[in-house]
Amino acid sequence: MLDADEANHDWVMSQVQRLRAPLVTCEAVLTEAAFLMSRAGVDSSIVPQLVTRGFVTIAKLFDDDAAQIVRLMARYRNVPMSLTDACLVKLVERTPNATLFTLDSDFSIYRQKGRRLIPLLAP
Repeated sequence: MLDADEANHDWVMSQVQRLRAPLVTCEAVLTEAAFLMSRAGVDSSIVPQLVTRGFVTIAKLFDDDAAQIVRLMARYRNVPMSLTDACLVKLVERTPNATLFTLDSDFSIYRQKGRRLIPLLAP
């Protein structure tokens, strides 16, 4: 999302301007984002700066939700579902009125508990 060379970069930036900080995410998302940025040759120090500047806050998930996250990953192993994706699905389940901001089309396949669709903000 932060990569100017990303095909949907302009769309992402227009959405970011409309969102109210702080956005809630999990550590797995920040780790994956930093890895992908480094691999693309982009300065990954931007990622923790999003937290220190108050744009993003980190929800504590894994200790309380590890078993459910493992079950989600097993249920969607044919997609496959990454740890990051499973953490985000669980975060949406735990956050009232949450909408998931993503470029990942796999989230249109995943379901919350009770087979409910995940509300998405996606291109």
